Amino acid sequence: VGLTLFIAGLFKKVVIAEAMARYASPMFDGAAAGNPITVLEAWSCTLAYTLQIYFDFSGYSDMALGLARMFGLRFPVNFNSPYKATSIIEFWRRWHITLSRFLRDYLYVPLGGNRHGEGRRMANLMLVMLLGGLWHGANWTFAVWGGLHGLFLVINHLWRKLTAGLSVPGPAFVYRALGWGLTFLAVMLAWVFFRAASFEAALNVFQGLTAAEGRFVVTPGLESVARKLAPLLGPVSVSERALPYFLG
Repeated sequence: VGLTLFIAGLFKKVVIAEAMARYASPMFDGAAAGNPITVLEAWSCTLAYTLQIYFDFSGYSDMALGLARMFGLRFPVNFNSPYKATSIIEFWRRWHITLSRFLRDYLYVPLGGNRHGEGRRMANLMLVMLLGGLWHGANWTFAVWGGLHGLFLVINHLWRKLTAGLSVPGPAFVYRALGWGLTFLAVMLAWVFFRAASFEAALNVFQGLTAAEGRFVVTPGLESVARKLAPLLGPVSVSERALPYFLG
């Protein structure tokens, strides 16, 4: 069992995470250097980093679990399919579980948790996530990442409170699918700040994600489709250099 866990984790980290890094790293390095990022580059490479960081983190966690199991030790599971989460609250119950427990037991609860009203609860959530962001590194981009997740959690808790007891029409799987899509999008966009070398680099990527400054650039093969979508996309330009980062 331990050897199986170790091999699975090694495969995640060395094969999948490294493969995704070959797509994501050049784009983020280019963003840090001030190079313009096109919309296709931004979305494809941000998605690649979203997969890279999961398979990297969960991979080394599985390796640690496997090594420990070989010596008769049982460590707690650290990642439980977090990208299947249908809410940010659920995401943090599945992502880096040991860190979440540490933040809960040694920061959130001592600060008062949810024992002193909703206002104090939301403030505690924001403070804990800001500190959780800084735990990852001494860079303000990590604080922004943590602050975004704190804000997401506050919104999620408020939404649950507002909709408690309400019945909604239609099949439940539709709402679960919408919840999953919104959660995954929020997590993926927040990863930009986690990975970017600076605020300027993160802004550069977001300008690409939103096709700002006429950055919706396509290859000649996609020109006809893009022209039809121009009313929604805005100005579209054609270039042989549409996906240099994605294609390596």
